[in-house]
Amino acid sequence: MDDQNKNLILATVLSFLVIMVWFVVFPPPETVVDPNVPAVTATQGVTPPAAEQAAVVTDAATPSAEAPRLTIDTPALRGSISLLGGRIDDLELKNYTQTIEPGSDIVRLLSPVGKQDAYYALFGWGPAGQLEFSDVPGANTEWMPAGGGTLAPGQPVTLRWDNGKGLEFERQIAVDAEFMFTVTDTVKNLGTTEARMFPYGIVARHGVPTDLENFFVSHEGIIARADGTLEEVKYKDVAKLPFVEREGAQAETVEATTDGWIGFTSKYWMTVLIPEQGKPFTSVTKYVQSADIYQTEVRQPVVSIAPGASVSTASRVFAGAKEWETIRTYQNEGGFSAGEKPIGGFIDAIDWGWFFFLTKPIFSVLHWLHAAIGNMGLAIIALTFILKLLVLPLAYKSYVSMARMKELQPEMEALKERAGDDKQMLQREMMKLYKDKKVNPAAGCLPILIQIPIFFSLYKVIFVTIELRQSPFFGWLKDMSQPDPSSLYNLFGMLPWDAPVAGTILHLIFIGVLPILLGISMWLQQKLNPAPADPVQQQIFAFMPWIFMFMLGGFASGLVVYWITNNIITFTQQYAIMRSHGHKPDLFGNIRSSFKKTPVPAVKAPPEKKKK
Repeated sequence: MDDQNKNLILATVLSFLVIMVWFVVFPPPETVVDPNVPAVTATQGVTPPAAEQAAVVTDAATPSAEAPRLTIDTPALRGSISLLGGRIDDLELKNYTQTIEPGSDIVRLLSPVGKQDAYYALFGWGPAGQLEFSDVPGANTEWMPAGGGTLAPGQPVTLRWDNGKGLEFERQIAVDAEFMFTVTDTVKNLGTTEARMFPYGIVARHGVPTDLENFFVSHEGIIARADGTLEEVKYKDVAKLPFVEREGAQAETVEATTDGWIGFTSKYWMTVLIPEQGKPFTSVTKYVQSADIYQTEVRQPVVSIAPGASVSTASRVFAGAKEWETIRTYQNEGGFSAGEKPIGGFIDAIDWGWFFFLTKPIFSVLHWLHAAIGNMGLAIIALTFILKLLVLPLAYKSYVSMARMKELQPEMEALKERAGDDKQMLQREMMKLYKDKKVNPAAGCLPILIQIPIFFSLYKVIFVTIELRQSPFFGWLKDMSQPDPSSLYNLFGMLPWDAPVAGTILHLIFIGVLPILLGISMWLQQKLNPAPADPVQQQIFAFMPWIFMFMLGGFASGLVVYWITNNIITFTQQYAIMRSHGHKPDLFGNIRSSFKKTPVPAVKAPPEKKKK
């Protein structure tokens, strides 16, 4: 086996291993308690910074179905706020539908308690000092509206509550044109004694989401940042946190001094609490096992309100789609309203993965190309050309080395004849030949080695970024984040029955147009070189393109488009470089030879034993 074939087999094996990684998935979601069962959760033993050992119970019992509501209506959101606790618990995303089918429902993000997958945000005050739980507003406080009944950009709503003991509470909720709510709480002390309390915010989920994908490529669960450190915790790991007596639940508490945020995230959506940046706060991740409720909290320091004085505190909650440009604006500029502070590290709410140093710039370029071209499929093709151009110098050296290896074939054959069965002599003479001719036999692996992290990063980009979700190319390719919907099963739509559903065995067998084009492109690239003399190697090379064709059939269309484009560019580069070094690839001759049946060597019969 010559070194060039060794390199090619090594590169093929590396590619095969990389592709196999994507078929590894986590086990199915664990069984969860029915979220429709009314539940009561408690936030107990809250110990805010500088506070006495005061306990706070946030009663999140099922709210009444008749509780009055205020309408939410923005360019991006629609829903309502319950006056029972002032909960933001009914929210849909206007610009996103569940599927690409006409008439599909829009995406629901938040749901009130009592509905499936209850998921909501609420805010309140925790008592400290001499105050009791009934003295401060909590999850079931009945707020009274003051003014308009519709929350819209530039049109905040105001809620009021009087505890009847000299404390008046006012809450103003504002929203921008995207996905950010700002909650400003004000307390007036009309009594004769000092009042001590602390503000908090909660985002809670009842049970593990039923739409959990549970796929290792993207994180789903708790996401938090504190003083520059990002933490991601899956639902199953939240349920394994140690039991904390003062919290009355399995919990983890983190103290932050400057910046941070905490909440829940999925592949495309998230709801996170954002306290005032630049000030200390406490974040809590919690699981209330008895009610099967996952909870994230932000607790701000205790404030003291003198008689006749008032105190205001503000916090924000992001509830919406993880749009790169929108989230980057919140991170760099604070948001779309004047005076908001930038949110440190907010762009990392998108799961960029291990190769974030590649994933982030790759997506930035892809986003720019999509904005300039207007078609995601064409943007992926243009991105492939840019990536190939960036690695061209290294690829050029690799292809030149491969061409020189071809030129050395006669001399290498002569060396084999001289060395005979002396393997050490053959190895020594070959290394001397490589050194004299300045050829690196390992250089042929460089293109595939470079392609591995790029492939990984692009796969991550296509899988987790919402900009690729439901983005069309042309014709039947209406969603570049999903596998090719065409299928051999119905002759690509010519027969009157549906193609197999993506993810099924039939879908993997009856592949679509893009995987077939991928297999052909790999096969043509392989035919730039004649088949190896070894029959075993011939079989490996003969089947490899078609194995990859079926393996990649279930991948996102955008990734297959990238791979096809990459193969075509690689084929062109390799052909041109080989021609420039005097080696004209016999493409059609190699294709014709691949259809010829390789004769099986005749097995000689053992010599007959002579009779004595």
